[in-house]
Formats: sequence, C-alpha cells, structure tokens
Amino acid sequence: MRIGIDVGGTNTDAVLLDGHSVLAETKTATSGDVTSGIINAIDQLRRARPFETTSIKAVMIGTTHFINAIIEADRLCPTAAVRLGLPATASLPPLVGWPDRLIKATSGTGYLCHGGHEFDGRLISPMDRSELMRVIEDIHARGIRTVAISSVFSPVNAELEQEVASLVLEQIPGVHVSMSHEIGRMGLLERENATIINACLRELAEQVCTGLAATLREAGFTAPLYLSQNDGTLMDVDYAREYPVATFASGPTNSMRGAAFLSGLETCAVVDVGGTTSDVGILQSGFPREATAEVSVGGVRTNFRMPDVLSVGIGGGSRVRVRDDDVTVGPDSVGYRLREEAYVFGGNTLTATDLAVASGHTEVGDPSLVAQLDPSHVRAGLDRIAAEVAEIVDRMRTSPTPLPVALVGGGSILLPDELEGAAKVLRPDHFAVANAIGAAIAQIGGEVDRIFAVAPGKRDEVLDTAKQEAVDRAVAAGAEPASVEIVDVEEVPIAYLPGNATRIRVRAVGDLALRDL
Repeated sequence: MRIGIDVGGTNTDAVLLDGHSVLAETKTATSGDVTSGIINAIDQLRRARPFETTSIKAVMIGTTHFINAIIEADRLCPTAAVRLGLPATASLPPLVGWPDRLIKATSGTGYLCHGGHEFDGRLISPMDRSELMRVIEDIHARGIRTVAISSVFSPVNAELEQEVASLVLEQIPGVHVSMSHEIGRMGLLERENATIINACLRELAEQVCTGLAATLREAGFTAPLYLSQNDGTLMDVDYAREYPVATFASGPTNSMRGAAFLSGLETCAVVDVGGTTSDVGILQSGFPREATAEVSVGGVRTNFRMPDVLSVGIGGGSRVRVRDDDVTVGPDSVGYRLREEAYVFGGNTLTATDLAVASGHTEVGDPSLVAQLDPSHVRAGLDRIAAEVAEIVDRMRTSPTPLPVALVGGGSILLPDELEGAAKVLRPDHFAVANAIGAAIAQIGGEVDRIFAVAPGKRDEVLDTAKQEAVDRAVAAGAEPASVEIVDVEEVPIAYLPGNATRIRVRAVGDLALRDL
C-alpha cells in the first residue's frame, strides 16, 4: 500500500492506495505549518480504513510550499549569482529583469566572470582562478549562504560549473551551491534565473524536507518519502532538498495524472476546479503537456520543466454578482472562507457553490438557505461558468479534433455533464481527491535535453545515445529497470549553429522500485 498527499493552499487531500484500488480518501484543512495538516490527514485515513504503518511501502507528497515562498517573496535566503561568460554576456548581467521585491528578499548579488563554452563544447575563454577567488571572498564577506552558478552552454559542457562549485565549497564550508546545468534547459538567462530561484529556496527546502521526514518517522512510518515533480514524476526527499524548484507545478500536475488514472484516458483535456481557480491542461500519453516557452514564476522568466496550464478565476468560492439580470462569476473568491461566507453555510456572500446547490447539482451546507434564489440567475451563472471553461479548453487544443474532457477537483460540481466543443465529459470516481491520487501513482523519470552535433548518417546513433542516457537517469533516480520506457522524443534542428546542431530532448519514465520494509 502507498499513501498520496497533496498539500494545497486551502485543503490537504490524502488517499490510501493498494495497487490500483482506492481504499480510503480524506480532505482536511491545510495547516500553517503544513506538517500537522498532513498528520491530521493520515489520522483520518487510518480511521476510515485502519492500517499498520509497516504495511505502507511509500508516502508521496505534493506541495505548493516552495512556489508560495517565491510568490510571497518570503522565507528566502541571501543568494549570490555567479555567471561564467565573459567577455560575452556582459550586456545583460545576472538578475536582470527581476522584480525589486525578490532582489530585496534574496539580497541578490550578481557576479560576472570569464569562462563559458560554445554550443559544441569549445571554450569561450578560460576560467580565471584569481578572478573567482576575489568573487568568492566577497561572497563570504557579505555572509551569503547560497550560490547559484551558471555558465554559457553548460548543458553541453558542465566542467566549468563543476570546477567553480568545488572551489566555492572549498573556500566557504557549509554554503549551498546550485548549478544551472542540473536545473534549467537551453537559454542562458532563463536557466540562470531558475538556478537562482532554486538557490534562494535551499534553506527552506532543508527545513521543510527535514520536518516532513521527521514527522513521518514520529508517526511510526519507515517507508521512504517522495515529493512530486513538475512533470508528474517523483523525487526522493534528499533530491527535493537540492532541487526545490522541481516541485513548483506539482499541484496541477498531480491532478492531471490523477485524472488520467481515474478516467482511463491517456489523451484528453483536464479541468481541475478548486476554490479559487480552474486549471486546464492537456494530457498526452498519460502525462501533462509541457510548456514550450519560458515560464514566469513570481515575475521571473525561467525555463525548467513546467506543465502547459491555463487558469481562469472560477472556483467553488468565486463571488457571484447580479446586476440588472446580468450575472458575473469571479474572478475574485472568498477562498478558504467559503464555509463562513457562502449562503449555504449561513454567510452573506453569494458564491458559485451556492449556485451549484440551488440548481440541485450537489448537496452542501443547508440547501434551504438558497431556495429563494431566482432560478434564471442560477442558470445564467452556471452557464457563464461552463462557457468560460469551455473557451479555455478550446484555447488549449492544438488541432480541430474535439478532445474528451476529464473534470476533477472538489469544485468540478459547478460544471455540467456536457461542454461545448468537447468530445465527451467525464467526472470519474474520487474526482475530488484526484490530486492526491496523482501523487500516489506517480512514477520515476529521467530526461536528457541538450544540443548534439549530428553528423550525416549518425542520427539514429545519436538518438539511441540520448535515449539510453534518459533511461539510465530514470533507473538512477529509483525506477524499476524493466519498467522504464521512452515517453517523449523531440528533435529541433538549430539552423543558426554550424555542424548540423540539433536540440534533442528525451524523457523516460518507469515504475517506482519499492523496497521491502
């Protein structure tokens, strides 16, 4: 058996799974310290379906803890950004374009040094050790505790980043180091930004991961702990300490993976309706379609793996306004105060949940408190919700062929059983906790994304090399070797570079290798 937990801003959802069977599910309020909310969720699972802690083979958790810290510009540690690229790249220094609030929250300091590579691995300029020593001394004097190292085309050749990291660790014992070739993709500024974000979260990640692991141990669990990644796969808790940015989109990703599991659909649109927003994404081969362009996180452009998701301000707590028979829904929401402010709970705010109850779609709170609502206003509000969600689904399609739509999340009760433009609409069993199920059934992945020089007649050989490297990375991350398969291959010839340069991205995925306890 395994436990899946998804920690959202309002609710913490948890499920107990035995193979593909959902044995128990629960939804509790998220606590300020996160860990006590998780323990409450596990206690409720045990009451719903008693189990021994020794029978649990793994615990999987998805959390928004780290991305919230960036959005709120809070709990971030002082960070230095060291870039190897001179004499090139000087016109756009590290932290260029960052919001002032984040620069202030991280005490952000940028340094430019000689180094970097061309796309084919040739040096731009050799590393200057004396220059780096002066930079390291300044970092140490400022009391900076974490360092982000980036180098031009480091995904092709990471030697300089690794050499500088060793030098920093040698001179400043105990400092945290993040290297861009391990975090971002091609694109220097976006990869560097992703690395700086990762670096400023390292101390928080250490606290959160240590707290989660200790909490589970104190509760009697000996099973390994995993955290959900942006691409729908898992990482162990030690990896999460090093790479907290990998968790940023775990919420919508878990919901989409859970939708695939519950609906049996491998290719479809997924609408996850929460208390404040509805997130719409596309499943391809059972995994979320990834964003192809840079992704903005807290106002900073990055290029690490993130799902392609569009959001609309419609959820169970969305405020409903009626003016001269014109009904509007959202985008503002009562959020976590739904059980205090909605009509059906005795409050004074008309919400989308009140419309769903008044229409007979669901039974929540006291239906008699919305009996006086004008049926035409109720119908108009629900029609508005369905139309806006259908429009977002239509915008996410890349072909004229209608897609089936899977509805998940507790707020999906707002949506009808048919949506304009959808091939069909499914609301699977356990839809309200699809996010926790997505965490519980997640697999282990490995990815290669870099530029190769493809000689004439060598394309297949280069592809095979990239595929094997992706498989090896998945196995090293904890996947069962026999279960690993290639789920995505992308080739993009780069015409502006010489030598038949081609960007190749390969992703491999396999089942988690569960050890006997």
